[in-house]
Amino acid sequence: MAMDYFPAPQPPAMSDPITLNVGGKLYTTSLATLTSFPDSMLGAMFSGKMPTKRDSQGNCFIDRDGKVFRYILNFLRTSHLDLPEDFQEMGLLRREADFYQVQPLIEALQEKEVELSKAEKNAMLNITLNQRVQTVHFTVREAPQIYSLSSSSMEVFNANIFSTSCLFLKLLGSKLFYCSNGNLSSITSHLQDPNHLTLDWVANVEGLPEEEYTKQNLKRLWVVPANKQINSFQVFVEEVLKIALSDGFCIDSSHPHALDFMNNKIIRLIRYR
Repeated sequence: MAMDYFPAPQPPAMSDPITLNVGGKLYTTSLATLTSFPDSMLGAMFSGKMPTKRDSQGNCFIDRDGKVFRYILNFLRTSHLDLPEDFQEMGLLRREADFYQVQPLIEALQEKEVELSKAEKNAMLNITLNQRVQTVHFTVREAPQIYSLSSSSMEVFNANIFSTSCLFLKLLGSKLFYCSNGNLSSITSHLQDPNHLTLDWVANVEGLPEEEYTKQNLKRLWVVPANKQINSFQVFVEEVLKIALSDGFCIDSSHPHALDFMNNKIIRLIRYR
């Protein structure tokens, strides 16, 4: 029986388009771009030195972060690191560059971080504090099928934090956590923009069942690794002051007066380097 034979498919030319699936996000580029740094992992993958995986559509699949891969791909194309001014994923991008082993990109990121650090040497930190007392109503289970209505006074805290140093707010976000639904979550997800953070939380309420905090969306604030709950502005200011002083800030002697620091609703710290 005669059989038909077809020539083996030719490897793609350097200029032919190649589609990558990086963490579910598709990118189209060329073999020349992917192998522009032969000593990198991508250079090894697409020069045949390392095996590549394929998704169901036949695209080369890489199980890494798809969002920041655009910056890596642009660097492969231009040999220049181009990031938006409000870029907030420097740590993630550095880890991805380490994974792909694009050494010139790793060096460019190190230079960028030094540049950002120098730009943030002088900084200002301004904190506005507000506190109110409100009544919270809740039910208490006294016995199976028996519930009673109760109420208690609750202290509610608000802190508006502005800093010219984006890196300091990230540092603060690594120390302060909300407790909600029985879990701790970093306050960094509540950044309004790279320089502005608003915090709202409550103190422990006497007699309030744990499930009521979740039901009424009442968040508590914790500082780690000390694992201390913040139940007053005094504790909040003390903890923020520790973090700020460790980062080179000092109290602005003109506002407020140092003797009244703990009693002020507006607190300003400055850093000169």
